[in-house]
Amino acid sequence: MPRPQHRPRTARPAAGVALAAALALTATACGDSGSGKSGGEGSGKGKIVFWDNNGGVRTDAWKQIIAAFEKKYPDIQVEYVGIPIADVQKKYDTAIAGGGLPDVGGVGTAYLANMVAQNALEPLSDRIGKSGLKGRLVTGMVTGVQAAGGRGKEMYELPTSANQGTLWYRTDLFGAAGLQPPTTWSAFYQAASTLTDASKNKFGFTIRGGKGSIAQALEMMYAQSGIDDFWNGDKTTVNDPRNVAALEKYVGLYKKSTPEADLNNDFVNMVAEFDHGDVGMLQHNLGSYNDHVKAFGKDKVDGIPLPPSQDGGVRTIVSNPVDGLGLFKSGKNKAAAWKFIEFAASEPMNSLWSQAAGAVPANTGAEQEQWINDARPTKAAMESLNDPKTKIVQFPYYLPDWNTITKADTEPDFQKVLLGKMTAKDFADELAGKLNDAQADFAGHAK
Repeated sequence: MPRPQHRPRTARPAAGVALAAALALTATACGDSGSGKSGGEGSGKGKIVFWDNNGGVRTDAWKQIIAAFEKKYPDIQVEYVGIPIADVQKKYDTAIAGGGLPDVGGVGTAYLANMVAQNALEPLSDRIGKSGLKGRLVTGMVTGVQAAGGRGKEMYELPTSANQGTLWYRTDLFGAAGLQPPTTWSAFYQAASTLTDASKNKFGFTIRGGKGSIAQALEMMYAQSGIDDFWNGDKTTVNDPRNVAALEKYVGLYKKSTPEADLNNDFVNMVAEFDHGDVGMLQHNLGSYNDHVKAFGKDKVDGIPLPPSQDGGVRTIVSNPVDGLGLFKSGKNKAAAWKFIEFAASEPMNSLWSQAAGAVPANTGAEQEQWINDARPTKAAMESLNDPKTKIVQFPYYLPDWNTITKADTEPDFQKVLLGKMTAKDFADELAGKLNDAQADFAGHAK
């Protein structure tokens, strides 16, 4: 079958603004010109506004951190605003265009490049170098933030935590069926089949077919194929035949070993499907750990890193977004805002937040906390990241179009693959074409 031609790219307002801003920034050597308005350091006292980029989920943890901060700095007041994670990028884009940005905000590497391109964030490398955080941040997270920002070694986000793809499984169901933990891909597919009894509404796996499906599909593809680089020169490896074969196996689970309703499942519904009690395995990140423990208890659920590409071989994992805090260029009290960022990233506060989020902390001191030893999946994730045999595939979060391409542009096509209306190869070729175009645009404007 001849390779399909990818569809022409349509106009994308937010991405277009970002690309124009990126060009302007390149021409001005990353100075203060562009769409961002510079504020000032201020008095270091008074009120600052903080936007939580996952409002409602980690609100309690942030309120504890804010209370501790205001106790230490009684002359600074923090106004907390919770933004649902599904709305945060649109909220930032709207505020960048029309005003009303906070002093500090939760920022993830998945959309960092878009904000940097619009000149909205203050560079942080110098502030970090002069703070108590110097040398205290996990190197891999620092590298991820630098790469996502697309401005060399400069950091536009202070990392607070990182996630990792995790294969969650019901230890009680595996034990009852006489199955070994899914530490290999052959064991994973065997368990998906063995634990399925559709007549009793029991399934071996739940697949993400709705919002957020592409990142998880890519994670499963690269983990199985063992390809350890997203690019081969200036072309993506997404449609490498080994990745296509891995995608075919993955989508082949749909309706055979998964509920049919998975077609439209986003993160919330997928996790609920697993926690309801009739599904044996789930692929998601560490962030859902506390949900699973609440549903089953620690003795009936466990999470492990995705298996090596070959039994006993190299483990290939993708660079999950690094969560962090951004200091906004338009802020008029940056001195106070930076105090809050530095405090939130300190060892005790970073530990508190990461435990609530079920994520790997960015502060190296927090990694020694007892809760990490008690949280087996988190400890296993850290061990896999420290394993010299582990290969990390860096997603190109620096591309202004990355989020648009891997969400709105591609999620409907993934549903077509699940329904058998599009082949895995056509899907991978279509996605690869869009990514190659975005990379060419970015490289051209960066010259």
